[in-house]
Amino acid sequence: MALYDVFNGDADGLCALLQLHLAEPRESVLVTGVKRDIALLDRVEAGAGDEVRVLDLSLDKNRAALERLLAAGVRVRYFDHHFPGEIPVHPGLEAHIDTAPDRGTSLLVDAALDGAHRAWAVVGTFGDNFDAAARQAAAPLGFDAPTLERLRELGIYLNYNGYGARVADLHVDPAQLFERLRPYADPREFIAADAVFAQLRDGYADDMARAEALRPEVDETAGRVFVLPDAPWARRVSGVFANAQAQGAPERAHALLTRLPEGGFLVSVRAPLARPDGADALCRQFPSGGGRKAAAGINHLTEDDYPRFVEAFLSTFGG
Repeated sequence: MALYDVFNGDADGLCALLQLHLAEPRESVLVTGVKRDIALLDRVEAGAGDEVRVLDLSLDKNRAALERLLAAGVRVRYFDHHFPGEIPVHPGLEAHIDTAPDRGTSLLVDAALDGAHRAWAVVGTFGDNFDAAARQAAAPLGFDAPTLERLRELGIYLNYNGYGARVADLHVDPAQLFERLRPYADPREFIAADAVFAQLRDGYADDMARAEALRPEVDETAGRVFVLPDAPWARRVSGVFANAQAQGAPERAHALLTRLPEGGFLVSVRAPLARPDGADALCRQFPSGGGRKAAAGINHLTEDDYPRFVEAFLSTFGG
């Protein structure tokens, strides 16, 4: 029997999978990519008796591949918090799907494991910009404030590493990053012992300094729109810069549009933290758009669609 682990390359996907591996150490085939590379089940050629675990990937975007695997006799465990559409009813599918706006995949795995590796769930939840939920989950662990801040920083850096148009844009391939995380049951030990932490921390600081020099193209009461250049640093920083803007102005929505080499934009949207709803519905109005209520994106917005996107963005969050 082969085991396949199919996971989003961001903090939530990494930390969700890490909890499962710590609870049940097994060798598996890793299938992942940049954060926006979500139709990953298409890459899995499993057969009867094999097991596939899917973490932090929209079921709606992987429906055809999921149905193919189930029909072939593959057992699938699915953990996710994005819009799923209709969830198939099948004896081979174990679905843990919850679209609550402050509940990420790391917390869904944490619940399934009865909190066995809660500290990593906290890291993944911080990485997904759910600070309040992360602090609530961490409360029983008794961490002091400096320790909790270090876990928050680790979540941010892991999430930052997942952003890019291709794996070459990233500091570390997400599959390799998972293997670096895997030996550590305690995230504090990873922070202290592995040089990857410093690599991501320093890269994050440099990229954020460039981003913070930008001025918004649209600056309205409803929200702000930033346009970033076609550069690897801009593709890397887009998600975490959007999160930082959302934290700094919780009553406003934010959109970051990063220019792509082939033309058009890669889009990250954050609904107002005070009203974390509408980002997914906005992005699904455009081809290649999707995500969750609080945060969503569009893999390729054309130049021609830019005015329509701005109009829809302001309309969505201006009410």
